[in-house]
Amino acid sequence: MRKFQKLFFGLILSLVLCVSMSVAEEKEKKEEATLEEIVVTATRTEKELESAPGSVLVVTKREIEKRNIQAVDQALNTLPGVFNRRSKALLDTLPNISLRGIPGPYRTLLMVDGLPLNDPYWGGQKSLIGVAPENVERVELVKGPFSSLYGGYAMGGVVNIITKMPEKREFNLKTGYGSSWDRGDAMDNLRKVYLSYGDKLKDKLSLFLSYGYKDTNGYSSDLNVQSTQPTTGITGWSYTRDPYGNTRYLIGDRGDNEWWDDNITFKAGYNFTEATKLRLSFLRSRYEYNYDDPHTYLRNPAGAEVWSYGTVRESSFLSGSGGREENIYNLGFETELTTIKLKFSIGLIDGEKSWYTSPGTTATRAGGPGRVSNTPYERFNSDLQLTVPIFNRHILTFGGSFSHGWADTKEHNLTNWKDEDSKTTLAYRSKGKDKNYSLYVQDEIMLLDNLTAYIGFRQDWWETYDGYINQIGVAGYPRTYDERDASSFSPKVAVVYKPLEKTTLRTSIGKAFRPPTVYDLYRTWTSTWGITYAGNPDLKPETTISWDIGINQSLWKGARAGISYFENHMEDLIYSKTVSSTLQEKINAGKATSKGIEIEAEQRFDKWLRLFANFTYTDAKIKENDAKPSTVGKKLTDVPERMFNMGVDFEKGPFSAFLTGRYVSKRYTDDENRDRVNNVYTSRDPYFVADAKVSYKLTKFAIISLSVDNIFDKDYFDYYKAPGRSWFCELNLRF
Repeated sequence: MRKFQKLFFGLILSLVLCVSMSVAEEKEKKEEATLEEIVVTATRTEKELESAPGSVLVVTKREIEKRNIQAVDQALNTLPGVFNRRSKALLDTLPNISLRGIPGPYRTLLMVDGLPLNDPYWGGQKSLIGVAPENVERVELVKGPFSSLYGGYAMGGVVNIITKMPEKREFNLKTGYGSSWDRGDAMDNLRKVYLSYGDKLKDKLSLFLSYGYKDTNGYSSDLNVQSTQPTTGITGWSYTRDPYGNTRYLIGDRGDNEWWDDNITFKAGYNFTEATKLRLSFLRSRYEYNYDDPHTYLRNPAGAEVWSYGTVRESSFLSGSGGREENIYNLGFETELTTIKLKFSIGLIDGEKSWYTSPGTTATRAGGPGRVSNTPYERFNSDLQLTVPIFNRHILTFGGSFSHGWADTKEHNLTNWKDEDSKTTLAYRSKGKDKNYSLYVQDEIMLLDNLTAYIGFRQDWWETYDGYINQIGVAGYPRTYDERDASSFSPKVAVVYKPLEKTTLRTSIGKAFRPPTVYDLYRTWTSTWGITYAGNPDLKPETTISWDIGINQSLWKGARAGISYFENHMEDLIYSKTVSSTLQEKINAGKATSKGIEIEAEQRFDKWLRLFANFTYTDAKIKENDAKPSTVGKKLTDVPERMFNMGVDFEKGPFSAFLTGRYVSKRYTDDENRDRVNNVYTSRDPYFVADAKVSYKLTKFAIISLSVDNIFDKDYFDYYKAPGRSWFCELNLRF
């Protein structure tokens, strides 16, 4: 392993040396003028990237094409300040993008073409799974508190995925196949197909249609580790430990985690004039996962398989299936009335199904009782925005938004846990609804030609109602909850100063919030061992007051560097309090801080080579927790202290290559940080992973590529067993 890592770093250093020598031998070339990159997420208006307030990063479609990006969130995993947790690659149903030490996907706002996508059930980022990377024009990421413009969930920042619209007739076909380097060590038999057609008619009407599909036989990511030692005479097991250092026994795995997903996208746009445009889009996505036959490592003296012993049942080897079907509708209109720009959008996220099955304690490989849980959900969003220049030094952006969401969880008993359609009686139900009204305003003030201030605020009025919980057959149920409301005021001030042509200073301070979700408020359930995990309909929104300061500096030709410092002061964090040995209830108990520094550097050599590196240090700790005082002073869960990324982006003639290396330090799952043992099942290990993709343009219309992920075959756990070395070959035809 160390030999391969030395080779990796040596390769990068050799490339730097060779490039420096070749550049010295070349004649001085006239630097080509390039258009400044435009972003919209930081201010809700078009703004040059170098002039945008706050820390803004952009991933372009060309960068996505050059890397082996199978899911959109993977495009962000080399950016400073970004932690993208995918414990088992595509097989992970819970994408988790968190920013600057504010943990959890529900504290980072996710948008597609400006439409918020965090689901109303628990605020997660599942909708990421349905966005085909091939459809992305760029991803804009802004770090810091952005509730002043976007409302809830934008505590750590905003990720806005902007999809493409064709400028001419185009046809794209991709097909690919890959597998693990060592069979069973990563996703086996990964198959992919993608096709799209787009056109622009008479410079007015744009149309785009695409379909994508992936499936894989997966690998055994979920191990069966028990605390009870197999009885005398049983062989095949091995000693291991849990993350707390306790002795455990590895007796098998729950089978290969299989997966498939598909998506269909339709977009249309009409340009009435250069300033008046209408856009609409529809995205339907589905995924489903399951596990094939589990494996026992246990054998009796006769050599036969052993599936149970003592208190360990056959059901411990079993894992259920699940899936989701979702539709996203989005309509946008923009125009100009003299000097006033108007934008209006409405969107709907329709989660038709979001289900999973779980085997009962007496279930076997052949079947037996179980449960199926299904949570359909909807979120409607609307937004009206006006931008008005006032005199020569003010640009006023203001507007309002409305959203409405609901989620409804039902659990039914199954006669056969392997068949989701074998459901019988209703065992559990919880549901709830919410509404949010808001008004926002931002004033962009050009104080000097090189000094711009942004002052804004947003007032949100949040309301929850129709709360309902029913645990069938349990005393005290069903329960209904009264309507309640809360409000949140989110101000922000940002300043951008350019004292020199190649120097940009930025600083900002603001407040952001996250409202409690339907899951936080109303999801109450009792486990098979008798512990009740209770939601709390009286929860308040979580808040953070955050500030940052940074500098970006252009150096010599093609070189730039930047450094930022940030602080987040979080309050009213939602936490589970142990009320008794049989009850845990969510309360607003926590205060926490995350402080850190981000350093980045990049060197470009004309258009054919780019070298980059960045480092993030985050100190994230709990400062107050009435629910569990023993956690005070401990590190926040699932926040790495150190992250380091480096890469080489090469393109010359028909050949291109992209090589990246990513380091993520240890994370904790336990809020008291007692899970210190690494390289065991359910631990969150530190890791360094290198990935590469090489592409060759065969003809004007055909590109072939080969990718290798986890080049050094790093073995580690991110709760589950992480995928080892794998390869993927792809053919892309474009007309």
